[in-house]
Amino acid sequence: MMNWEQLLSLKRFGDTNKRLRKEQDETRLGFEVDYDRVIFSSEFRSLQDKTQVIPLSQTDFVHTRLTHSLEVSVVGRSIGRKVGQKLLEKHPHLQTVHGYQANDFGAIVAAAALAHDIGNPPFGHSGEKAIGEFFKTGEGQAFKNELTAKEYQDLCDFEGNANGFKILTESREGREGGLRLSYATLGTFMKYPKESLPKKPTNHIADKKYGFFQSEKAAFIDVANELGLLNRSKTDISFSRHPLAYLVEAADDICYTIIDFEDGINLGLIQEEFALEYLSRIIRDKIKSENYYSLATKEDRIGYLRALAIGSLINEVVYIFMEHEEDILNGDFNSALLDKSKYEAQISDIIKISIENIYQSTEVVDKEIAGYGVIKTLLKTYTNAINNMFDGTASNYDKLIIKSLPKTRNFESSSLYKRLSMVCFYVSLLSDSKAILEYKKIKGFEF
Repeated sequence: MMNWEQLLSLKRFGDTNKRLRKEQDETRLGFEVDYDRVIFSSEFRSLQDKTQVIPLSQTDFVHTRLTHSLEVSVVGRSIGRKVGQKLLEKHPHLQTVHGYQANDFGAIVAAAALAHDIGNPPFGHSGEKAIGEFFKTGEGQAFKNELTAKEYQDLCDFEGNANGFKILTESREGREGGLRLSYATLGTFMKYPKESLPKKPTNHIADKKYGFFQSEKAAFIDVANELGLLNRSKTDISFSRHPLAYLVEAADDICYTIIDFEDGINLGLIQEEFALEYLSRIIRDKIKSENYYSLATKEDRIGYLRALAIGSLINEVVYIFMEHEEDILNGDFNSALLDKSKYEAQISDIIKISIENIYQSTEVVDKEIAGYGVIKTLLKTYTNAINNMFDGTASNYDKLIIKSLPKTRNFESSSLYKRLSMVCFYVSLLSDSKAILEYKKIKGFEF
């Protein structure tokens, strides 16, 4: 069984010193520093121009990855604090002996939730698929026989979660240990604590995707061992989740279910009547009709329903977590928390209508198609230039492309996998607008 004392490690990645909770300055706790470091990072800032659902939307109220991440963080903090309060009641020694407070749990979940999408490439999940398909079915297939099976799978199933772990832990000159987050926050960030192969070996929620690239294998193992995560495989790298990772997942599930639905209504893609019909099933004991009908605008009415729904789901998540705490610590809890919710059917109905009316809308599909073209062109151009430079066959055009790439990134590795990974990493860091600008430059549309 995992234990909370080890799971709440304040040790920082890249640091050799252990830190104790009771030694912390109460005005700026170690876990709160994690939040600060994420929010001030350039990688987090770029999320302001990355797609959540509606790519490159010109409207004010549609969420970007940045606003989505902030909202998930707020919900995650509330869930974490409520769970922390109940855990301290159940395990009082965590407070009396080790000095942990309920706010510590909230701070860890908030920081991990803030970073949960930091590795996502331009154009949302279609950006992940576009990178993967370049290697799976596109020109990147040519590299398959020169890579190990797991290296190739990293590229074919390019994963934003693994890319996020790379961002948070990647050492650069003058920045040893990446953002130098606490091990507790890094563990909580890791929703899928396994490598890319074997793919979905079980139906356990932790096996749904993967959480690190082969280039970060050593860092991942270090974090897992420091936290005492349970080893789930005798042949491959696969660990149990950090218990608080379930809370980050739940916060994300709540926000994209309810808030994407809200965006769809505000955009006119879903009728307002659906909000009252579907959300009232979650908040039927809390909604006050006179308050709802007294609100003058559609946005205010939907906002009222959204706030009540999120509040209900937060309390539901806390209850489910505490009911299954022992199974979670044993690594035996194999689903998302909301899959066990009494509102599971209502959540599924909301997601279904969002898929039909938002995610598959003409606006979204058309821009995803364009995004595929942009990413395919960038990957082809950069991989050709970098590999030709390594082989000594670079053209003048290749050399110009190399000059346009940041000098802070190591594109010149003798390892093909590392060169290809760095290209994918660079492309993933681009905002939607920057990716389009680079595409236009390559195509000769920008002068």
